[in-house]
Amino acid sequence: MPVLDSCKSRTIGERETIAMMALLMALQALAVDAMLPALGRIAADLGAADPNDRQLVVGVFLLASGFASLFPGTLADRYGRRPVLLSCIAIYVACSLGCALVSSFEALLVMRMLKALGCGGLAVLPAAIIRDRFSGDQMARQMSVISMVFLVVPMLAPSIGQLVLLFAGWRWIFVFLAAMGVAMALWVGLRLPETLRAEYRQPIRPGVIGINMLEAATNRASIGYVLGGSLTFGAMIGYVNSSQQLVAEHFGAGALFPLLFGGSALMMAAANFSNSRIVERFGARRVSHTAVLLFIMVSALQLWFATRPDETLLQFMPLMVTNMILIGFIGANFGSIALQPFARTAGTANSMHAFLRMVIGSSIGIFVGQAYDGSARPLATALLCAGMLSLLLVLFSERGRLFRRVLPPGAPRPIVLEH
Repeated sequence: MPVLDSCKSRTIGERETIAMMALLMALQALAVDAMLPALGRIAADLGAADPNDRQLVVGVFLLASGFASLFPGTLADRYGRRPVLLSCIAIYVACSLGCALVSSFEALLVMRMLKALGCGGLAVLPAAIIRDRFSGDQMARQMSVISMVFLVVPMLAPSIGQLVLLFAGWRWIFVFLAAMGVAMALWVGLRLPETLRAEYRQPIRPGVIGINMLEAATNRASIGYVLGGSLTFGAMIGYVNSSQQLVAEHFGAGALFPLLFGGSALMMAAANFSNSRIVERFGARRVSHTAVLLFIMVSALQLWFATRPDETLLQFMPLMVTNMILIGFIGANFGSIALQPFARTAGTANSMHAFLRMVIGSSIGIFVGQAYDGSARPLATALLCAGMLSLLLVLFSERGRLFRRVLPPGAPRPIVLEH
């Protein structure tokens, strides 16, 4: 069924909407993962001294993205989704080209930070657009499909970066990112309607914004899922930050690293596809609560192997992939549950949630990455701690109850199809 904007001038199908939102979110994932094979060359060419400094190319970007997430949602609640989204893409393109022209490692970090600060809307607005149209388990289903498409990009991104390096220098990876941004800007500009209902537009007043953000950060039914998701996300970012050193160097994967990394992302994509097929039947809470419990069990086994002096790649990767699969069942469901109380302020609420998720997650990721000691112990410890704390936070939001259904299967769910 088509979505109509306020002036009935554009139509866009549901499948095209999902594909567009997934690829918009994937621009940020591409900005992280495409340069993983090039981190060693970047550090060497730009004079980074400490081997762990290379991780900051990823960590600084993610941390700045968290702070950037605070603003686009509020602006989009006032001025609409389209103009804010297009502005964010423009900054993404300009700063990608800036990264290609830097002459020092410090300048690259600054440009990466500016790029992240400018494109925070790419992480926030797709979920707000989906929330404009759906709610409940149906929203969780749509977000799972988006996450599935979105996760194909991390699967391909290291291979894309490696392919660029076969024919050109690492700077051309940033030129490629700029070209992708231009393509997405044209698609959004030509096809995306405005999904924010006129009566839902929020005034830009500090008091109103403060109240909306405070509510998003303190709502008990929501905040446990936001913080719990932030912890598991942070542990996964710790893996991304240290993966090149851990998998390619410590475990000796070498040139197989992009394939292993991509295969892990493929498994996460498959998990999100499976989630999209089952979540309306079993409920977002039942699926995600089960995933958290399994995540704790797998992480405990992973830590046991990591404490052994002879851990091998064949022991590490299956357990890491299993945990990434479980995160696929956690992320979209946690995000959808957390956003349910905020129909009228979905942009602002998702900005606050994305801010918390990105700042907490990237800070954990940087800490885990910098704690890399030539073994998988820091990562495995972070995974187990994240899982246990996430379970406690979910219990807080659910007042001690797990696996409940808010709406039974087949119950009517509100859907906004036209404005």
